Amino acid sequence: MKRVVLLALPVVLLSLIYRAIIPPPPRSCSAAGVPSQTPKIKLRDGRNLVYKEYGVPKNIAKYNVIYVHSFGGSKFEASLIIPQAIEELGVYFVSFDRPGYGKSDPHPKRSFKSLALDIEEVADQLELGNKFYVIGFAMGAHFVWGCLKYIPHRLAGAALLAPAINYWWPGFPSNLTKEAYEKQLTRDQWVYKVAYYTPWLMYWWNTQQYFPGFSVITGEFKLSQKDLKIAYSLDEMQLQQAYVTQQGEFESLHRDLIIGFGKPEFDPMDMKNPYYNNDGNIHLWHGVEDGIVSVKLQNFIAKKNPWINYHELQDAGHLFPCGDDSIKYDIWKALLNHEKK
Repeated sequence: MKRVVLLALPVVLLSLIYRAIIPPPPRSCSAAGVPSQTPKIKLRDGRNLVYKEYGVPKNIAKYNVIYVHSFGGSKFEASLIIPQAIEELGVYFVSFDRPGYGKSDPHPKRSFKSLALDIEEVADQLELGNKFYVIGFAMGAHFVWGCLKYIPHRLAGAALLAPAINYWWPGFPSNLTKEAYEKQLTRDQWVYKVAYYTPWLMYWWNTQQYFPGFSVITGEFKLSQKDLKIAYSLDEMQLQQAYVTQQGEFESLHRDLIIGFGKPEFDPMDMKNPYYNNDGNIHLWHGVEDGIVSVKLQNFIAKKNPWINYHELQDAGHLFPCGDDSIKYDIWKALLNHEKK
């Protein structure tokens, strides 16, 4: 009997380990969260993306813009960065739930490239023309780099607002990344290491009870005083976690961490100016008081890519796109009117 128990023990342990590290399959979009009546697009591979329209009607718009939401966001987030200016400027503005978020179907093999191609297909199915603009915030802006890499010929311009950074992009000097990395919370440093070295442990790391998980998921991340004031003013629907993660945190949040902070798909600092004919423009906006993404690393990226119009906001943190309407107005005018530094 003792021998049987000893033989069975490794099997039981392996089974428990397997169950702990393997994420569950995504839940049905209709099983939880807030009901969504927004329209959807069926992509070539059969996946559905749901979207929401803002701004002026498409048939009278002067500019067509696609918004890419942040980590833990959704198509509703776009309303945070819309001042009255978009109607003055004549903007048709569309946002969508990224794959695995909200009611958009998951894409287990998603990447920077696949999301860029999804965005291109959204533009084609909505008939936004040969060229359109993209705006992304935080992790959404991180994925806008993918648009600049894979579909630059389709972009009239791009705005990256406080874009996330991969500490393993080869173009960074090691001393600079080491300094920025060590300023992050210890718990987040570990998550970045898991994403890079052992991505298959990401689900377990953020669900186990022994160590604290990623601070942005647990709501314990660093915000400036100005960011805190903005955060307290945000509408509940725009932050509706039940809607955002209704397919499971792995399909939305954990997969974002693996893609965004894992082995780099490319390095933005190796990119060439996609608008050498001056037929488009790229703007990168970052707050000096950002406690989540390093302003020093952002500044370095801008210096390595002098074709980027870099705007460093002295009195702003990470959430500046959701706050002061005057900043939002500046973002829109700079992007759509091709204002330079």
